Amino acid sequence: MINPMQQVIIAVRKRDSETVITALQDAGVLHLKPITGGPLNTGSLAGQDALARREDERLLARAESTIAELGAYRPAPAPLPVQEEWENVVEAAAVPVGVLAKERQALQADIDAEAAYGPAVRALSRIVGGLDGSRRVSLVPFLLQPTDNVAELDAALQGSLKDRYLLATEPVGQNRVGVIATLRGERDAARTALGKVRLGELRLPGRFDNLPLSEAASEMERIQKGGADRQAQLNGTREKLAQTHSPALYAVRDVLKDRVAIHDVRAVSARGKYSLALQGYVPADRVSALTATLGKFGHAVSFEFHEADEHHDRTIPVELKNNSYVKPFSLVMGLMSLPKYGTFDPTWVIAVFFPLFFGIIIADVGYGFLFLLFGLWLLGKARRNEGWDLSFFGAYVPPATLKDLGFVTNVMAAWSILWGFLTGELFGTLGEHIHLFYVDPAIVNSLWGWTGIVAEAHEGVKHYGLIPTVFPRLETDYFSNVALVFALLFGIVQVLWGWGIRIQQGVKHKDPVHVWEGLALFGGVGALILMAFATKAGKDFGQFSNFANPLILVMYVGFALFVIGWIRVIKHYPLLPIELLSQGGAVVSYARIFAVGLVSAILAKLCTDVGWSLYQNIGFLGILIGVLLGVALHFFVLALTLIGHVIQPLRLHMVEFLNPTGFNAETSPAYNPLRRLSPSVNAGQVK
Repeated sequence: MINPMQQVIIAVRKRDSETVITALQDAGVLHLKPITGGPLNTGSLAGQDALARREDERLLARAESTIAELGAYRPAPAPLPVQEEWENVVEAAAVPVGVLAKERQALQADIDAEAAYGPAVRALSRIVGGLDGSRRVSLVPFLLQPTDNVAELDAALQGSLKDRYLLATEPVGQNRVGVIATLRGERDAARTALGKVRLGELRLPGRFDNLPLSEAASEMERIQKGGADRQAQLNGTREKLAQTHSPALYAVRDVLKDRVAIHDVRAVSARGKYSLALQGYVPADRVSALTATLGKFGHAVSFEFHEADEHHDRTIPVELKNNSYVKPFSLVMGLMSLPKYGTFDPTWVIAVFFPLFFGIIIADVGYGFLFLLFGLWLLGKARRNEGWDLSFFGAYVPPATLKDLGFVTNVMAAWSILWGFLTGELFGTLGEHIHLFYVDPAIVNSLWGWTGIVAEAHEGVKHYGLIPTVFPRLETDYFSNVALVFALLFGIVQVLWGWGIRIQQGVKHKDPVHVWEGLALFGGVGALILMAFATKAGKDFGQFSNFANPLILVMYVGFALFVIGWIRVIKHYPLLPIELLSQGGAVVSYARIFAVGLVSAILAKLCTDVGWSLYQNIGFLGILIGVLLGVALHFFVLALTLIGHVIQPLRLHMVEFLNPTGFNAETSPAYNPLRRLSPSVNAGQVK
């Protein structure tokens, strides 16, 4: 749910503003809203305030750039040096770190150059011998691709230089390097000949460009042999500097950020000669904390609270407040924008249906246990307060995020295991091969016979095992229609639910356009669904005149509601009939739960059947080969399809369900209260 907000306006004497703002930082509950217009000054600071802000921002930028160059994580808290020493603390770290950063950057550039050009430069050095030291001869190196023709270059050189040149090449990997030796005054003619055959002179990067080829080769040889050791040495120096300077540097950085935040608060406040006024929002359940903080200042501070105007104020921040089960799914919500304040928070819907859809798609006991092990591994790292360094993606996942990710993964795993028992799948058909699961059409008919499925072809066949399969989606010859309709039922519920939310929000916000739009499409989509059921998916259009069928009567009511609603909003939504067809397609989109799941099951079946057939045909050796091959195939298939299994349920929620609610049309800023980074101090009471 969306946490309700209260708007607050605070007025304070200008001389006391820093103390009051510091106290607000300690409280950590006020989300500020800029004041614009009015008779008081707002915006950029001036005079002494502007000078103080520039100085704090300069020193903060110096501290942050130094921390970034050190690459250090936040150390244990350290005592804050006295204010007079802040400049010295920052510079004592910044100067050696800056020198070291230049050395590391230059060395990395040399290592990159050697990796890219080293073999070519060494080959060129062998070709030219000592000729690169001649004052009369000029050398033009170049690179040849496998498809380039040396004879064409030789012909172009003959046309420009006659016999006043030498051309030599040598293979380097899949390519070739070459060099043209000619008189210094005819260097440009050699370059022109290269251009005629669509080749260019090989230019070395950075400092190597001005070195003779032999010297460049010697330098690159030295870098190849000692570059890694020198880099490790510089990294060690960097770590020592981080250990020495990071604690005090972080302490100064944090207090400087707090001071800059005070300047920012003043900039977004209304300022008079003797007073300052600021406004913002505070969650209703934290009003008492803000009242207690401001109450310490007595008559020096005036403040009052108002109900947030959700109908006209688009700047009200949003904080989601959910129970312990739903809250971790805010991680999934992070892939979407926040809901607009005063509207619908879909986090709990995603918490219920997202793992359910994932479980229906995977529906495999074996895969489910793999996800469960992964989720437990994530929770274990979180309990040990360890993060997950995904350096190959350039990311780091903190422990708090791992905790939520592990919980969500375990819920997805639980649904996958449950549906695996219902579908009778254990790494595909392994459960059937070992007679853990079995399919008996008689049992299936007793459960689903009302759907009209037919399984007579299996009558007389003996079926045995430990657990009967009650949702045999792999039995495509007679169960596909049941599984498909089952998936579409979720679409019927969610799409109609979405338009129901649209109606409810329109009534709440007194918006007749959205009310009638919601009523029209709720009725129209419902009518299309009833028409599909009544006519058996278009097989019996004679049902349109069968008024004894209650589905037909309700269908006509739905179409009538659509027509009335469209007439009411035709100026705003003239193409609503096209939207109705689109929403009918949205219901059908839920068929992807069945389709993607069936593809996953078929692939898993093939992986297991390949391994099992090896066991049946070869014997004991086949068991070993079959297990290894089956594991490899299952891992490959799961890795290849996993992203799609996650994306498909997300898409159904983001598009098919949330579009009708209006969720994707509007958003609100996230609740981001003013907070202190440096150690908290008690604000003095002003009397």
